[in-house]
Amino acid sequence: MDDYKKSASMLRLAHADFRAMGAMLDTEAFAEEIFGFHAQQAIEKALKAWLHGFGQDVLRTHDLTELLKALRRTGVDIAPYLPLAEFTIFAVQARYEEGIVTPTDPLDRPAIVAEVGALLEHVGRQLAGQT
Repeated sequence: MDDYKKSASMLRLAHADFRAMGAMLDTEAFAEEIFGFHAQQAIEKALKAWLHGFGQDVLRTHDLTELLKALRRTGVDIAPYLPLAEFTIFAVQARYEEGIVTPTDPLDRPAIVAEVGALLEHVGRQLAGQT
């Protein structure tokens, strides 16, 4: 699969997790760690889509900081997206290696949806400009 198809496929998967996040705004129905997991997944897949768009080999990692560093090496200004790295605590490996993480403070779900949505929109525009 060429890089464009990989990036488009990964971005579609990111949007699926993003839609799940939007449906999980009810804190009584969905635990923080479940919402956080889908946020982490949407961010991870968006960053990987962006890396594929640059023709980069994508790291086999769930660590959002590492993915952001890889993007920085391509010349991307990652500063606006650095706060999203905190969602690494909800990654798949954390759910098994360290146990399920429940944040001490409630997540601001509407704000997180907006931040992740902005990332997905930005990545989509970047990839559209490369076709």
